[in-house]
Amino acid sequence: MLTLYDYLPSQNGYKIRLLLSHLGRPYRSEYVSIFEGHGQRPAYLAVNPTGAVPAIRLDDGRTLAESNAILQFLADGTRYLPGDAFGRAKVAQWLSFEADYVQATMGSLRYWTLTGKLPQRPPALLQMKRDGGLRALAALDRELASRPFLLGDDYTIADLSVFAYGHLAGDAGLPLDGFGHVLAWIERVRAQPGFVPTVHPYAIDPHSTAELP
Repeated sequence: MLTLYDYLPSQNGYKIRLLLSHLGRPYRSEYVSIFEGHGQRPAYLAVNPTGAVPAIRLDDGRTLAESNAILQFLADGTRYLPGDAFGRAKVAQWLSFEADYVQATMGSLRYWTLTGKLPQRPPALLQMKRDGGLRALAALDRELASRPFLLGDDYTIADLSVFAYGHLAGDAGLPLDGFGHVLAWIERVRAQPGFVPTVHPYAIDPHSTAELP
């Protein structure tokens, strides 16, 4: 059975849980207490050299890390990843957008906000992240004005990945009220079969107020 190395408050981990639920695929979880330094233990570094979550282990012992790479692997041959070369490249485009412009801005801001780390961050850095997050939301709103999902009529892992942090922009202090097309898209994602509504707060981990080792 597939093993998912996870940390429940992580939206990167949520991406994988959501896709596995869509697929109806069974798996077992191993939880990595990242703020206690468990990700830096030699046994886990052999799974993921960065010590981050998520990662997966296949039945044959092979491991794979980085949430967007895992999404592409697990979705291969399913309705959530196009079979044609151009469609797969468009998915890759949006996965890059998610990593560079969504997770790197609103994802970071959300994490710092919910774990009390904003006061330790330089104001200029916070403003840069806020500006970048708003630009990402504006880009999404423009794109979603003309189609229901990022690739067109079909829901794919591109939507799933961007949704993970994008729908929680409010937690990062970035209001979604002015982005009507994004809000409508969020509801379409939530309506997908197998959707997982549970978002675990950092508050469940008493160690999350510490900096990552």
